Amino acid sequence: MAGNSFGQLFRITTFGESHGEAIGVIIDGCPAGVDVDLDYIQSELDKRKPGQSKITTQRKESDTVKILSGTFEGKTTGTPIAMIIPNEDQRSKDYSHNVDVFRPSHADYTYATKYGIRDHRGGGRSSARETAARVAAGALAKLLLKTQGIEIVAHVSSVGKIDAPNVFIDNADDFIAQREQNIVRCADPATAEEMIAFIDGVRKDGDTVGGKVSCYIKNCPVGLGEPVFDKLHADLGKAMLSINAVHGFEFGSGFSGSEMRGSEHNDIFQKDASGKVTTRTNFSGGIQGGISNGMPIEFKVAFKPVATIMHNQQTIDGEGNAAEISGKGRHDPCVVPRAVPIVEAMAALVLADHLLRDRTSKL
Repeated sequence: MAGNSFGQLFRITTFGESHGEAIGVIIDGCPAGVDVDLDYIQSELDKRKPGQSKITTQRKESDTVKILSGTFEGKTTGTPIAMIIPNEDQRSKDYSHNVDVFRPSHADYTYATKYGIRDHRGGGRSSARETAARVAAGALAKLLLKTQGIEIVAHVSSVGKIDAPNVFIDNADDFIAQREQNIVRCADPATAEEMIAFIDGVRKDGDTVGGKVSCYIKNCPVGLGEPVFDKLHADLGKAMLSINAVHGFEFGSGFSGSEMRGSEHNDIFQKDASGKVTTRTNFSGGIQGGISNGMPIEFKVAFKPVATIMHNQQTIDGEGNAAEISGKGRHDPCVVPRAVPIVEAMAALVLADHLLRDRTSKL
C-alpha cells in the first residue's frame, strides 16, 4: 500500500495493523549523535496510549517501545532506526458483527472498494492505533529539535462548543505541567473541568463529540519552508490532515483572517531590545511566504466526533442490502485528549525534516 512514508530528509515509514502482532516505524535520515532518551520517548507514548482515564477507550496497551537498530551507546548512528510496539490487548471478537457490514463514517466501505479486501478487526491499517508509531518517531524528532532550542507544545483548546481562553505560558515545561494536571489535557484548569464533565456525559449517552487541539512552536529559526509546493504551513497541514479523524487545519488567523482588512491583518515588523526582528502581531502564525519568520508558529487542528457510537445505526452490507449495526467494543467518546501528543509528533516530524532541508539552501 502506498502512502505509508512521510518526510524527505527526515523520513519515516510506519507499519502494522490495529489487531496484528505489532506496529512500528522505520526512521531514515536522522543525523548521528542525537542523544536517545528512551524514557522521554516512552513518556510521549504514555500520553497517547489507551486506557488512561474514564474519558478514553478502555483498551489496555502498555505501548512499550523497543528500539531495534540505529543507535549505539545511547546515541543515533546515522543509520535507519527501527522501533516496534507490540499489540497486547486485541479483542478481535468485538468486531465479529462488522464482517459483512460497513460502519457509518469509517473507512470500511472505501477500503473494501479500493482494495477488494479489508481487515474488519478495528479497521486494520486505517485504525488510529497506527498513530502510536508516529508518536515514537515524533519523540525522536523532538529530541533532535531540542538540540536547536525548538520547542513544541499543544493542548485541547475546545471540546464541542466549549472553548478555552487563550493560554499564555512562556515556559514550555510549565505549559506541559499545567496541561497534564487534568485528564482532558487543557491548559486552562477551569475550562478543563467543564470539558471533562461534558465528555463524561456524552460517554454515558453512548455518543461521541469532537474538539480542537491548538499547537505552538517556539524558537523556530527564520527560513524553514520550501517554496513553492513545500511551504511550511502546507506540509504542516498535510501532516495534521493525515491524522485519523482530523477534519480541519488553520494557522495564524485562520478562517477569521478572511473577515479582516489588510490594514488590520498585516504584521508590522520591528526590532526588539536585543536587535532581533519580530512583528507586533502574529496573524501570519509565524509563517510568511511559506517560510518561518522567527515568530511563534501557531495552528489549530479540528477533530470530528469518533465514528463508533453505542447506538444501533442503519447501514448496508457488502452486497448493498440494508442492514443495521450495533456499536460495540472500546472506543473514545472524544479523541482530542489522546490526540495532543500525535499533533506534537507530526509537527516535530515536519520541523525536523525542514530543519535538515534548510541546511542545503545556501553555501
